[in-house]
Amino acid sequence: MKKRVVAAFDFDGTITKRDTLLPFLKQYGLGRMAKATLRTLVTQLDSNFRNTLKVNVLKELLCDLPADVFETNGRTYASMLPELYRTEILERIEFHRQKGHQLVLVTGSLGCYARPAALALGFDHVIAVEITSSLGRLTGMIEGENVRGREKVRRLKKFLNTEDIELWAYGNSSGDREMLEMADHAEMV
Repeated sequence: MKKRVVAAFDFDGTITKRDTLLPFLKQYGLGRMAKATLRTLVTQLDSNFRNTLKVNVLKELLCDLPADVFETNGRTYASMLPELYRTEILERIEFHRQKGHQLVLVTGSLGCYARPAALALGFDHVIAVEITSSLGRLTGMIEGENVRGREKVRRLKKFLNTEDIELWAYGNSSGDREMLEMADHAEMV
């Protein structure tokens, strides 16, 4: 039986030339973002600072925002992202698509824009940061953990199940290291 081949790509800095989260979040208020950053600086000094900062900023900016507005903002933002895409990575995506490999986006970016961006790029599945909602309004809380480091691996393994696969992985940062280490073929870009 032929092995299933999966190509897992990070988004920010791998497919795109730069971060996409901060520019997206600016529309919800730089002052509120600064407030959450300051609160994090004062209260969180351990090794989990980066994740805590993200959680605090998202809660400050997104709590009580209508979920449908958030999704619309995400789709609009995703339509502007192609100008940030790296040509050489688009070629790798196309290589895998032509070979019939399953494409998976594994990113710490927000699902509201990662999902439509991935769909436009021809991805089969998206693992991203999702914000929980209640009664049509965002809670500002991340569903599960931030998709970075070991959490990327955990979610990717959950998606892959225990199936015997050949894994290609592409990333650009320390947050991708564990995903790259689990791959049969890894490329740090």
